[in-house]
Amino acid sequence: MRTRIGTQIILGVAVVVAPIIGLMTTVIVRAHRADLMAQLARSVDQLSETIKSSTQDYMLENHRERLQAQIDAIGRQPGIDRVRIFNKEGRLSFSSDHAEIGQVLDTRAEACFACHAAGRALERPPTETRMRIFGDGSGERVMGVVSSIRNRAACSNASCHAHPAASTVLGVIDVNVPLAEVDAQIAGSRVRMIALAVLAIAASSAILWWLNRRLVVRPVATLAAGTQRVADGDLTTTIPVTATHELGDLARAFNTMTRRLLEMQRQIAQGDKLASVGRLAAGVAHEINNPLTGVLTYASFQADRAPQDSELRRDLEVIVRETKRCREIVRGLLDFARQTPPRRQPTDLNDVARRSIAVVMNQLTLNHIALALDLAPGLPSVPADTNQMQQVIVNLLLNAADASGGGGTIRIATRTTMPPPLGNEPIRAAACPKGCDLLDPETRRGGLPTIRVLRACGGKERPLHLDPVYGRSGHVAAEQCEDGIMANYACPRCRSSLAEPGRACERCGAPAYAVRGHDGEPIEFCTRNGCHWTRWEARDRRGPQPVIELSVEDTGAGIAPEAMARLFEPFFSTKNGRGTGLGLAVTWGIVESHGGTIAVQSELGSGTRFTVRLPLQGPAAGPVPVRSPAGAARGAAA
Repeated sequence: MRTRIGTQIILGVAVVVAPIIGLMTTVIVRAHRADLMAQLARSVDQLSETIKSSTQDYMLENHRERLQAQIDAIGRQPGIDRVRIFNKEGRLSFSSDHAEIGQVLDTRAEACFACHAAGRALERPPTETRMRIFGDGSGERVMGVVSSIRNRAACSNASCHAHPAASTVLGVIDVNVPLAEVDAQIAGSRVRMIALAVLAIAASSAILWWLNRRLVVRPVATLAAGTQRVADGDLTTTIPVTATHELGDLARAFNTMTRRLLEMQRQIAQGDKLASVGRLAAGVAHEINNPLTGVLTYASFQADRAPQDSELRRDLEVIVRETKRCREIVRGLLDFARQTPPRRQPTDLNDVARRSIAVVMNQLTLNHIALALDLAPGLPSVPADTNQMQQVIVNLLLNAADASGGGGTIRIATRTTMPPPLGNEPIRAAACPKGCDLLDPETRRGGLPTIRVLRACGGKERPLHLDPVYGRSGHVAAEQCEDGIMANYACPRCRSSLAEPGRACERCGAPAYAVRGHDGEPIEFCTRNGCHWTRWEARDRRGPQPVIELSVEDTGAGIAPEAMARLFEPFFSTKNGRGTGLGLAVTWGIVESHGGTIAVQSELGSGTRFTVRLPLQGPAAGPVPVRSPAGAARGAAA
């Protein structure tokens, strides 16, 4: 039988708490009863002393009728059952019950045993010893308290019935009071204490149930539901982090796990694609390398035998050169599929650019494309993988050549610059206040995942994809909102508000909302639609960082706006079937793995410009972040 953990906790606590509260109730009821009895005994004892004081004169003067009348009057008072006076021989001299006057009681009887238990009468027994409780024969309890009448000089010298001075105790007064009212009070207290105990158990159980449901059951149920969704294959699942205790840590760990699983899934998918390309490339290489080797061998042999400066020799040299070029193409295809991690070393990007130009120069010449170089002299070395950076430049040059068609100009330039964070710094992490990941890898700009938020304006809630570069306003909205309206922004997963209390736009004064970057740094945006103000104080404080900038610009046909969003996706090509769609995907991955950025600017009919920025290693910039090989796969999956 399946039982919820909350039910088990409540039952366990009830099993422990109920006996404790029951024991406490029993102790309190008993203490209350003992306290009432002690107070009543003291009251009856004081009444006995009062009776002795009020009848003293009648005893000394031997006014028996008046003394009996006094006893009768006292016995008729409410709360008194009877009043009796015994002499020292145990004879009942006076009583509010006339029928028992003259009877002699045995010293071993209930009324006398307490004082005569030691074989002789006690002169000053304590109140607890002189008190007794007994039944009156009708089912009611009665408390009796005896008080000794001690011999005094006035008694031993009296003429009426002189007592020897040696007699210490002349008799006792026995006062009996009914306990029906006290018993009813004790019974009422017992019922109230039991009711309070039951109420305490019920209230504590209800509070515990509420706390357990709020602090344990709901978070555990959310985790269980999230785990089930992940088990069903939904790796985009995140759990709102609403607690600061261990379950909150578990939710954060769950979100981290799903993000990593999703990243691994993307890497595996990309790896499968690249593995397919690799297998294809390996097969192609195997199939064409042997005939290429034969062609290259015989062409080289015939070229060596041909006369110098003959047309035949020149033709054979073209065959040798192009055969080697075919071999390099196959080798490059294999390199594209492998996506090896960068092996960083100080690299002169100008030298890499010159070697890359030498690789593609023949193709540029055949296509009548002019090449303009603007390489900055004295360019500092950048920590980079030389071969991978050569791949990047070759890819960009080949794309520029294809875009230019026949004719045109390609300009390649390098320089050292310190771009401001605003407008250049990519936002690589974004989360809501509860820890939900807001990056949307399905919608990208410039290869970077956009930041997905929920915008509410005009009574509607629609997704809004924020530009992932700090300060840029290339946001993508599912539905446009009228300019000037202040909207509300929330997390699309947990619906928690992104409002930033106490913060306002520095341009228009509207309230600000924010997403959380690395280490919880707030990245603020304006809530007024049409105002593209943004602020990332933590990044602004670090200031501009030195980078090496390499740009490749062509005068070709340009890129259509609808193709810009998918430009860095693997197997997406604008060459109408003439390309594999891997060049820019691999280029993005290489640049990303170096901690750099790549941006593209294009206008139809006016050409395209790709700009690569790589961070410099130095005191101003700090060490360049080293990324795992997954970085390249992430780039290829862009």
